[in-house]
Amino acid sequence: MARLFIFGLGYTASRIADALRADGWQIDATGSAGNIDFDNPDAVRAALDGCIHVLSSVPPERGSGADPVLERYGQDIAGKRIGYLSSTGVYGDRQGAWVDEATPTIAQSGEGRRNARAEADLAWLNMGARVFRLPGIYGPGRSALDRVREGKARRIDLPDQVFSRVHVDDIVSGVVAALTQDAPPGAYNIGDDLPASGNAVTEHACRLLGVEPPPLETLEEANLSDMARGFYMENRRVANGKAEQMLGWQPRFPTYVEGLAALL
Repeated sequence: MARLFIFGLGYTASRIADALRADGWQIDATGSAGNIDFDNPDAVRAALDGCIHVLSSVPPERGSGADPVLERYGQDIAGKRIGYLSSTGVYGDRQGAWVDEATPTIAQSGEGRRNARAEADLAWLNMGARVFRLPGIYGPGRSALDRVREGKARRIDLPDQVFSRVHVDDIVSGVVAALTQDAPPGAYNIGDDLPASGNAVTEHACRLLGVEPPPLETLEEANLSDMARGFYMENRRVANGKAEQMLGWQPRFPTYVEGLAALL
């Protein structure tokens, strides 16, 4: 029986686990929904013993920037077939230009040496991991439809701002393809085919629900958190060609139109 150990059984990783269990895999995991306590090294190492595949969805710590999995269990997972759920945020602001896996990350280029996610991304690559760089994730319970229904949808007046996104089920199929095919180590962008503005997605969700879109706001009027404001200050389009070619993967939801229709 194939086995996978997951560090951090969150929203995305839990769906990966469900898909692999359905194919007969044994899954052990840390996290609130997992069966292993991250802070119990004996239990973690016992579960890792004889386990070939490891996946981490644990982000670096905000304060120190350290990756808790690598710091605590790096030696225990060395040599295994490793996957890491990263972010396309490691590319930084590209003023709307396309990026692919050959584009230097801000950690590699020296533009963002204090960016914890970019540093962790590079550390996992150096471990020989398959690093899955993910854009904005949406899916059941986490989409523009939910934000509109809850009255939390925003439209920010940034005409040239664009970014990529991905349905969680397409992440699942991409990661499963990489694990089951023993894909070569390296970075893989897992995203849809149509980078678009957040406003376009919100407006489409409003049309599907038959409601008026929220008013346009300037960045200053929106009074966003530092994290959200930082998101709107980045502008890029993420290419997914490597994943399609190397993994034989195709997004089931190639744009937000298909994705929101399925969620509706």
